[in-house]
Amino acid sequence: MLYKEPAPIKDRENPFESMMSRFNIAAEVLGLDEETYNVLKSPTRQVIVNVPVTMDDGKVRVFEGYRVVHSTILGPSKGGIRYAPDVFLDEVKALAAWMTWKCAVVDIPYGGAKGGIICDPYSMSAGEIERLTRAYTQSLVDIFGPDRDIPAPDMGTGPREMAWLMDEYSKTKGSTEHAVVTGKPLVLGGSLGRVEATGRGVMVSAMAAMEKLGMDPSNSTAVVQGFGNVGSWAAKLMAERGVKILGVSDVSGAYWNDNGIDIEEAIEYKNGNNGRLEGFKGAEQMDPDELLTTKVDVLVPAAVEDVITIHNVDKIQAKLIVEGANGPTSYKADKIINEKGIMVVPDILANSGGVTVSYFEWVQNRMGFKWTLDRVNERAERIMNESFERVYAASQKYNVPMRIAAYIVAIDKVAMTYKYRGGF
Repeated sequence: MLYKEPAPIKDRENPFESMMSRFNIAAEVLGLDEETYNVLKSPTRQVIVNVPVTMDDGKVRVFEGYRVVHSTILGPSKGGIRYAPDVFLDEVKALAAWMTWKCAVVDIPYGGAKGGIICDPYSMSAGEIERLTRAYTQSLVDIFGPDRDIPAPDMGTGPREMAWLMDEYSKTKGSTEHAVVTGKPLVLGGSLGRVEATGRGVMVSAMAAMEKLGMDPSNSTAVVQGFGNVGSWAAKLMAERGVKILGVSDVSGAYWNDNGIDIEEAIEYKNGNNGRLEGFKGAEQMDPDELLTTKVDVLVPAAVEDVITIHNVDKIQAKLIVEGANGPTSYKADKIINEKGIMVVPDILANSGGVTVSYFEWVQNRMGFKWTLDRVNERAERIMNESFERVYAASQKYNVPMRIAAYIVAIDKVAMTYKYRGGF
């Protein structure tokens, strides 16, 4: 079942410009030379495709799709494909760049990429989505590849779509190519632990940050905005470590319980209710906007970009923000958050558990050998903790917020690799 995240704020900042604003600050701190700066700031490749699809009524619709490869300096590019009606090129460019920095932060040998198709998958039949996915794959068969560009699920897509993509790509090559895509069903070479990986990374990041702030999880409260795959797993795993989850939200609204929401019950209800919390009796409904600004210890925005903006940042009361979504905080809101003394574990660190386990899936596919769940989780948590410590150390060394520190760590790694490889 696909999950539809809440719609983003309509007057959101340009996501690519937001990314570049942070990139520029980190580049200045590092003293990045002009050549390297110019190489790293721009995508390596931007592809726009028009994809004709025969719909169930017999008519042919043409969908516009994108694939942006930001960098291949560290290795083959990696990034998800989102199906949404409001996908646009600058968003895909920003997401591709964030993937480059995300991979560099957790020290895995990938560059960044992202894809998207302008469509509403929730109004399309399974057959229409399959034909769209296969046609999109055909359009990009010269871009994708286990050693070139490796897609994965994103908003509006999941294991089903990745299975279709793998199958269509394999047909063009005349052999089964498991490693061309990650986030596949287990029976097609998917990895144990992949479904919960991003949420687990959010939990690990939250626990590491809480330790730095002297916060006891068993005496702490949190809200999770966005109760899809990432948010629900983050809430579940944080609750298991003692954090009381007072509020959650999804497309149907926001839900609050002063005594803490039973997350297991909420997930079970959602799974049996077409992926929505609508009608959930374990909490009372509240204004979704107030969920972000209520007084709790930890705020986890896990839906879409630009939900914390200059319009609501003054009202944020959390002591810690752990970004489960990509780009949930606008650039203009950063300064106010920093002035308020709120620690932010940024998206390119906090939600990198997903790409980490995607890397594990790719490694297992290349080896032809599956790892146990315990091995996947142990290695993923170790990488997340080590990455957090690197970013935290950089924030202390350069006296910058965690977000800029994460960019510094990432850009420094990619820049050094570029120089060792000899540049152009």
